[in-house]
Amino acid sequence: MVLQQSTVNPTTINIELPDGRKSEIVIGSGLLTDASTWQRLELPSKLVVVSNPTVKRLYFENLAAALPTEPDLIEMEDGEAHKSLSSYEKVIDALIERGHNRTSTILALGGGVVGDLAGFVAATFYRGIRCVQIPTTLLAQVDSSVGGKTAVNHERGKNLIGAFYQPSHAVIDVCTLMSLPDNVFVEGLAEVIKYGVIFDPLFFDWLETNRDTLLARDQDALSYAVAKSCQIKADVVAQDEREQGMRAILNFGHTFGHAIETLAGYGTVLHGEAVAMGMTLAADLSARLALCERADAVRTKELLDSYNLPTHLPSDIRADDMVRIMKLDKKVLTDKIRFVLMNSIGDVVVTDDVASQALHSTLDAGDALCA
Repeated sequence: MVLQQSTVNPTTINIELPDGRKSEIVIGSGLLTDASTWQRLELPSKLVVVSNPTVKRLYFENLAAALPTEPDLIEMEDGEAHKSLSSYEKVIDALIERGHNRTSTILALGGGVVGDLAGFVAATFYRGIRCVQIPTTLLAQVDSSVGGKTAVNHERGKNLIGAFYQPSHAVIDVCTLMSLPDNVFVEGLAEVIKYGVIFDPLFFDWLETNRDTLLARDQDALSYAVAKSCQIKADVVAQDEREQGMRAILNFGHTFGHAIETLAGYGTVLHGEAVAMGMTLAADLSARLALCERADAVRTKELLDSYNLPTHLPSDIRADDMVRIMKLDKKVLTDKIRFVLMNSIGDVVVTDDVASQALHSTLDAGDALCA
């Protein structure tokens, strides 16, 4: 795929952590093919791109031509089912066989699966080598490429094996979003909407007003939505990198969503689709517990619906199974499930004080808010 050259000044967002470490996010149009993008990163001579066949076909040649030195390429199979220890081992084996070491830099070119796995490889190879995230899906651009969470899945739960490891940079080229199938593009909007719900009611309003423009993939609207989402996440991560407190608000909808993904089988339901269902369930549970007004819960569901995101729990997933899987979630403390719930749009709370009856009522209702 031929990408346009950079035509606008990119937006730069810095994540500055308390111990002095920094991670930079660069957002714009045409960055992937612009040699100046990579020159300013001062990359070493030993580069390796980790990608999958689909993304390689679209972008690898363009990226390689823009890089200051020819990179190695390691391909992993496509799909959530391949975010696994076996794929991790294959990438590690390839790095060793090709003579890479602690002076090498990994460029993670692809969606969230590539980014999570390549980031985990970078975190653990030679006890940590430099990593640059180059996310090519909306979901990865606003979520998984930012903040330093890396992981692979286990058959008993999503992202159970991983590490917090900040990339030196995330280079986000919104032009890559033009190649996405509709369902893959739309699933990323679930995470964008999440930021309005948890942190910024004015952004939520903007998403309601600009639905048609965003769904048409207008470059200016995309750049704004991605930059706003990344800025919110950067602000949260800078305060709580390892999810000991505030960062947990980023998990709104994810406790339910990860359980849906696990029960459906990895890859059967897209991550963003599962998160959209999970946000609807979290909104419903918030209203049942009288934490938020029912109108705010309904407004959240209606915005998700308006972006063509699924908001109904699949009929073949049972409430008891959801609870069983949620109890395996990484966020569980002292055998209590932690939920991120709404006080209002733009304000959420993390709590494990949730009555079992209310939780089962939400799961049984599916998406009929406070039925």
